[in-house]
Amino acid sequence: MKLTAKLLTAAALLTVSATAMAHSGHAEGGFTSGLLHPMLGLDHLLAMAAIGFWSVRQSKHMKNATPAFVIGGMILGATLAWSGLSLPGVETGITFSVLVAGILIATLAKLPTAVGGTLVGAFMLFHGFAHGAEMPAGATLAAYLAGFSIATLAITLVGRGLGSLMLKADSRFSRGVGGVLAVAGAYLAAA
Repeated sequence: MKLTAKLLTAAALLTVSATAMAHSGHAEGGFTSGLLHPMLGLDHLLAMAAIGFWSVRQSKHMKNATPAFVIGGMILGATLAWSGLSLPGVETGITFSVLVAGILIATLAKLPTAVGGTLVGAFMLFHGFAHGAEMPAGATLAAYLAGFSIATLAITLVGRGLGSLMLKADSRFSRGVGGVLAVAGAYLAAA
């Protein structure tokens, strides 16, 4: 089985298992809450998948480092929330991440690793802050963190898998996906 097919299969199984766990009535420790949170918010889902999709066309170093930038930004943002610090413009930052990621895909933009990594980390800082601030009362911090980190990584890798499939197709398809994401980001910003 090719790597892309394996990634898509793993993400599908993760989604199915998370859904099954969500209906079991046993959200012990917060792992299930953390796992489901990124999958249930359209803005989070679109941004993480878009970043994975975009990363496929980047330099090898940026492509390989993207998951670390994603998880690092998420954990930093959540840590800020758990520390009681405020982060102005969280919702704006989240919707902006969808809009900009869509534009980057639509324009087939390639960024230097320092710029791309900083941008991805900043986007995920906002997402992580939202995840941290929305941690359910009584949830175990480590379990919740593990859950949303796994889900975030899975969504990013699914986006990367779709981006890899699009590399073989006409670039107009990728541009179209980017355009749809940019419109979705603009809609989320206006809503």
